[in-house]
Order: sequence, then C-alpha cells, then structure tokens
Amino acid sequence: MTDQATERDPDMEPDIPGKLTSASRTTLSHIMTHADTNLLGTVHGGVIMKLVDDAAGAVAGRHSGGPAVTASMDEMAFLEPIRVGDLVHVKAQVNWTGRTSMEVGVKVLAERWNESAPATQVGSAYLVFAAVDADGKPRRVPPVIPETERDRRRNQEAQIRRTHRLARRRAIRELREQRIAEGLAD
Repeated sequence: MTDQATERDPDMEPDIPGKLTSASRTTLSHIMTHADTNLLGTVHGGVIMKLVDDAAGAVAGRHSGGPAVTASMDEMAFLEPIRVGDLVHVKAQVNWTGRTSMEVGVKVLAERWNESAPATQVGSAYLVFAAVDADGKPRRVPPVIPETERDRRRNQEAQIRRTHRLARRRAIRELREQRIAEGLAD
C-alpha cells in the first residue's frame, strides 16, 4: 500500500454537524488582587490578556470538542483601567469557524466587589484558535451556527477581520519576497 493510498482527502471527509453559538459560550470571573497590579497600581494588562486567552481557549476547546491552540490575538483593546478589588468577568464565544480554525470574541467586564452597580465593559479582544489532534496536527471543527441577530453580526464582522488578516499576511510576504529579490533582505 502506498502512502497516497492511506492519505485522506479533506474534501471527502464527512460533514461535521454544526454547533450553536450558545453551546460553547462561557464566562470566567476573577477578583483582582495586589498580586495582579502594575507599577501604576492598576491591574497589569498581561494579567487581563491571560484571562482573555484562558476564556477563549475554553470556548475553542468546547466548540471543537478537543484541544485548540492560540494562533493569533488581534484588536486587544483596554477601554478602562481595572483596579484591585474589581471582580472581572471575561465573556467569550465563537464568532466564526473555518475548516480547522475559529475566531473567538471576548468581552471583559469589571465591577467593584462590594457594590451592586452594573459591570462596565473594560476591554475586548479577538483571538484565532486552531483545533489540533494528539500529534499537534490541525483537525476539523464544527461550523458555528449563529442564533441571534447579534451572533450573525459578529459572524459577518469576523469574516471581515479574517479577510484583513489574510491580506495583511500576503502583503507582508510579498514585500519580504520583493526585498529578497532586490538583495535588501537582512
């Protein structure tokens, strides 16, 4: 038997049933302490980025039904500072899926631990995850099925972000190739 005979054609794989947006949506909450602060006395952005990655990773793993790794993070926005004593809620959901990757949207909210005022949005981010098998090779993910008008809007916006990511990657690759051809590569 040849190697080609044992290879699977990805286009011939059976369709994977889709999953509703709500099936993998999650919220992680954490109270911020002095150990989380930066030199300015507010919560360090890296602490928030880890919480964002943790929540997004949980959602990606739930949606894909197994391990998923962070491929990229873009548009991480810090809207308001977070203080010691704030209860931070990190809400995440799958916005879009490709063949083996998915975009997860994350919203970061904060509220004072001892007040009953509503939480305020303090940040947001978009991450791309790739589903992987036990050998670290890409594996297929179920399509996401948007349930609400908001989910449909997020799905459309995710497709725009994907188009921009791919165009940026292509433009950088072409520039590097041009510089190599001109003998300007470092």
